[in-house]
Amino acid sequence: MITENLLETYTNSDALALAGLVKRGEVSPSELVEAAVTTIERLNPELNAVVHRLYDMARAQAATVDRNAPFAGVPYLLKELASSWKGAPLTNSCFYLKDFVADSDSEVVRRIKAAGLVLVGKSNAPENGWSITTEPKLYGTTKNPWREGITPGGSSGGAAAAVASRMVPIAEASDGAGSIRVPASCCGIVGLKPSRGRVSLAPFGDYWYGGAYFLCLSRTVRDTAAYLDAVAGALPGDAYTPPVPADSWLSLSARTPKKLCIGFTVTPPDGTAIDAEVKATVLAAVAALQRLGHDVEEHDMPLDADAAWKTYTDMTNVQTAATFGFLETLVGRPVTPHDVEPVTWAVISRGRTTSGIKHVSDVEQLRLIGRDIVTDLNSYDIFVTPTLTELPRPFGYYDMSETDLDRYNAKWGDAVFNFPFNISGLPAISLPLGQSAGGAPIGVQLVGRYGDEATVLALSSQLEEAMPWKDRRPKSS
Repeated sequence: MITENLLETYTNSDALALAGLVKRGEVSPSELVEAAVTTIERLNPELNAVVHRLYDMARAQAATVDRNAPFAGVPYLLKELASSWKGAPLTNSCFYLKDFVADSDSEVVRRIKAAGLVLVGKSNAPENGWSITTEPKLYGTTKNPWREGITPGGSSGGAAAAVASRMVPIAEASDGAGSIRVPASCCGIVGLKPSRGRVSLAPFGDYWYGGAYFLCLSRTVRDTAAYLDAVAGALPGDAYTPPVPADSWLSLSARTPKKLCIGFTVTPPDGTAIDAEVKATVLAAVAALQRLGHDVEEHDMPLDADAAWKTYTDMTNVQTAATFGFLETLVGRPVTPHDVEPVTWAVISRGRTTSGIKHVSDVEQLRLIGRDIVTDLNSYDIFVTPTLTELPRPFGYYDMSETDLDRYNAKWGDAVFNFPFNISGLPAISLPLGQSAGGAPIGVQLVGRYGDEATVLALSSQLEEAMPWKDRRPKSS
């Protein structure tokens, strides 16, 4: 029997606090699983954040958890995209793969298990992750726990809604063009895209030429730092190997940063407008950084964002077509337009008709764009931007039934400050530093130098104290 006191403790605690209870013997992993099950069953019918409830697997795993692990017994969700947990569904929210079950663990999952996290389910995601909302035809729409009618973001929207609503304190997320940071902003939580190569992609050798990243969504900076400690590290032979600090990211995140040189912008590099409340939130964060003693100056990125986005999506089209070519060998038949949503079919089709010569040229151009971005920002310890240029959009705005791929991709302009850091490999975190008058969360993005998650996390901790968000709670929680 789960008591109200335990449920209150569960929903009010971050992941490290819950693991501390387990380590001290004040609560068992099994009790935490039952608290998660109770919370999911209460909230998920409204939010549709969890699309596979794996409670029996969780109960079995809870009985074997190492109680000295960093996240001992903490309930957790894996995103329904890419990562493989043996015995769990692996559909990528796609009808073509709807019957797939993982037959092995990916490297990051092996590390997740070793950290003591207990899988209670899988979170909703748009088909193949190519959306910054979460409205897949296969599983239906995930709702934002803060306000009716607005997107929770994507592609890690199910994870974000679950963490924000307190179903779980931490959940897997991944990011190919903002899919950690966008839902973090929309749902008022913390989302770090780490440096390129920080988390091994094994068994994949690479994904989108370093453009795809895996980490988590959480409600506290310290949970994100501890999770990075748990899953980070390149395998021998991995394509990218960022520098590794001598100390843990958890300890580094708790250190007061030295006086930093911080750049900021509220001017989108594609020439579009920015919402007034978003701009005000960024400027409030900048003012807080000044009060904390940091040097701050405005700097607008000279990036040709439209051209860079076109080159990036031309590359991802080819990569997606190649992925489906591989999946056809597993499914045993060709993918057809009836197996996928129209945007996915448009991506595959365009990828198949792109020449090898153009693809190689696109990849080279992306390397040069990435170098230019790093060079432009290299004089700053941290660069501050809006996470999104607009408030969370209404459902249906990012519509994967769209047949015009260029028109669909243009709507990603809201996330114009996201994909440049997928291209460049720089670490970037979205922090929940504001809310609109209508109650929608607003995220502010902090970008660091390559391999320097330590400064990103330390400054995030400073802002977490200066502009606290821990007592904010959505109506659906």
